Amino acid sequence: MQIGLVGLGKMGGNMRERLRNAGHTVIGYDTNPDKSDVASLADLVNELEAPRTVWVMVPAGDPTQHVIDRLADLLKPYDTVVDGGNSRWTDDEKHAEELGKRGIGFVDAGVSGGVWGLKNGYALMVGGEKEYVDRLRPIFEALKPEGPYGFVHAGRVGAGHFAKMVHNGIEYAMMQAYAEGWELLEAVDSVDNVREVFRSWQDGTVIRSWLLDLAVNALDEDEHLEGLRGYAQDSGEGRWTVEAAIDNSVPLPAITASLFSRFASRQDDSPQMKMIAALRNQFGGHAVESAKKA
Repeated sequence: MQIGLVGLGKMGGNMRERLRNAGHTVIGYDTNPDKSDVASLADLVNELEAPRTVWVMVPAGDPTQHVIDRLADLLKPYDTVVDGGNSRWTDDEKHAEELGKRGIGFVDAGVSGGVWGLKNGYALMVGGEKEYVDRLRPIFEALKPEGPYGFVHAGRVGAGHFAKMVHNGIEYAMMQAYAEGWELLEAVDSVDNVREVFRSWQDGTVIRSWLLDLAVNALDEDEHLEGLRGYAQDSGEGRWTVEAAIDNSVPLPAITASLFSRFASRQDDSPQMKMIAALRNQFGGHAVESAKKA
């Protein structure tokens, strides 16, 4: 299958490679000409055969809106746009309406896999009309992990990004729990090998997970995380999850507390946030801040 891909950063660049490895034709565009296959969005669209599919992997908000506005002018009826970034689900409804007026289909795809997706595959949570989702099945099959799991048509437009938002909210709470446990182990005199305690949990325990494996990786690189500042950013999806919980009267005490803990990290050099910063770097390649030397 042939597809255009806009945005060739940490995720988009690896997705282009994974799709090509599966035999698909990918024409990529990025504002960085060193990464781009074509010089402009117009060139990308011109190289695609109708009906065209363009997958957008740029930051949420204004950058995504700008690309979709431009594609609305360039694409034709029966073409399809996929937003695979971390857009808010309410933006999906707006984009689907804007493109639909021109006969252009829209699919929202929550994508999880970070910098490991090229090797392991990407979990895909997709929203949109069945007609457009089915058209993209070969692309979804190539991107997802091998085996029966890793892809879901979650529902109508917005469902994919809503599901990914909830996924990220759960991720916040899980990372917070590991971070709190790590700080407590580090605080007591009786435990003198915290890293190996974490490693011992990787097999046979109910708290084993990929995040735990990544925590061990981070501790192998810096046993006490002394090189990191206890500061962790948030992508916005934790906030959106809490807002959606309020709107729907659903109690989310663990996820809400984990979001507020990130806010606290910006006030002091929080030991817990060193672990969360390390985990975000491990699974997503997110930037970390180095500890200030005395």
